[in-house]
Amino acid sequence: MRAVTTLSVLVLASAGIGHAVISSLDAGIARVDAFKDMKNRPSAGHGTNVLLVGTDGRDKITEQERRQFRLGGVPCHCTDTMMIVHISENRDRATVVSLPRDSFAEVPERTDDASGEPPASHPIRLNAAYAEGGPGLTIRTVENMTHVKIDHYLEVDFNSFMKTVDVLGGVKICTATPLKDSYTGLDLAPGTHTLAGGQALQYVRARHIDGASDLGRMKRQQQFLAALIERATSSGVLLNPMRFRDVTRAVLGSVRADEGFGADELLDLGRAMRDFSPSSSEFTTVPIAQMNYDVKGIGSTLKWDQAKADQLFTALRDDKPLTGDQPHHAHTPAPASVDVDPRQIRVQVANGTGTVGLAGRVDAALAATGFATTRQPVTAPALVPHTVIFYDPRWDRSARALAAALPGSELHPAPGQGPLLKVTAGADFKDVRKVRFDDPAQPQQNVLRGDEVLC
Repeated sequence: MRAVTTLSVLVLASAGIGHAVISSLDAGIARVDAFKDMKNRPSAGHGTNVLLVGTDGRDKITEQERRQFRLGGVPCHCTDTMMIVHISENRDRATVVSLPRDSFAEVPERTDDASGEPPASHPIRLNAAYAEGGPGLTIRTVENMTHVKIDHYLEVDFNSFMKTVDVLGGVKICTATPLKDSYTGLDLAPGTHTLAGGQALQYVRARHIDGASDLGRMKRQQQFLAALIERATSSGVLLNPMRFRDVTRAVLGSVRADEGFGADELLDLGRAMRDFSPSSSEFTTVPIAQMNYDVKGIGSTLKWDQAKADQLFTALRDDKPLTGDQPHHAHTPAPASVDVDPRQIRVQVANGTGTVGLAGRVDAALAATGFATTRQPVTAPALVPHTVIFYDPRWDRSARALAAALPGSELHPAPGQGPLLKVTAGADFKDVRKVRFDDPAQPQQNVLRGDEVLC
């Protein structure tokens, strides 16, 4: 997701670095007249709306990078990532809305007459607007679909993305399942990984990991963006003028922005966002009503759920948080993301300690977070120091999902055991963590805070 690089510029500006540094950043940005001759635009709402567009830019990478990170092919004048980033009016929250590139769109056409009639339109996939009419048509198409007025336009590419991740020292992501994509070369085992620039690019480009294609990829992009924000805000970059300078130099090589987004705007935004953190951000994707919506002359597209999309974009215009008004408490662990529905995971709990009633409490807590427990806890044949999950290797994904709910537990294979997972609560048991099932094939997207998708 090359567009995340540009958001990092906004986050990095929060250091309150002097105007001279920000001015040098301004001087390095290539400019595009993205709003030229634009008429009949939506009314302005509250806050600031930035359209982030990720472009190809593979003509700027080296041959070694092209081979190593599977970036073959010829450069294309196209986009495959598009997001609206809404910065709240009081600068304490950012809402990121992913717009699927294959979304069915009605592209407004220019009209030179003075009849006052609304312009004609024609159907298109959303990502084709850039190829057809550049940034201007892209903005007009997004505004036509969302009725959200875009205040600024920012565009980045492969090269900028990789350099930014590298200068930050890499970005940490985690996965409960293997991630392997033969197209991009991504190959990650379950666990936590710190990705350098090239590998990070593979991660955010991968769309052949599961049947969810672009929707699954957008979920991973959102997770990466949250991790990027966490890295930028916790690594000392924001408080170190030299590191800040190095990051901005890395970012600016391939960034394009509208002419109105300059040093003063960056400085003002940066000063206001000094306390920005992953918990200040929220992520979602436009609700989808129909997958594989066939359009004559175009082919398969994604059709938005218009009623739900209208609610989403009304919230943006009204500057309202999508995750509700309740503050997030740092001491409350965010639900762990799992890729197997806990309702499909059968669990038997045994007490491996001398604490009376422990198995019953663990059983009830697991049931409360969605697992299909037997509701018949038992006593283990011996006391154990550690909590152990016994599982048939054929149900390893279910075992990892259960382990996410039991932090610190050990996984012990038990071939032939069958689908029932058996937990023995040990002396080190502390609590059951809530889990959240993220179905990669489910078009309806949840709204998540940034700190809910971090490792």
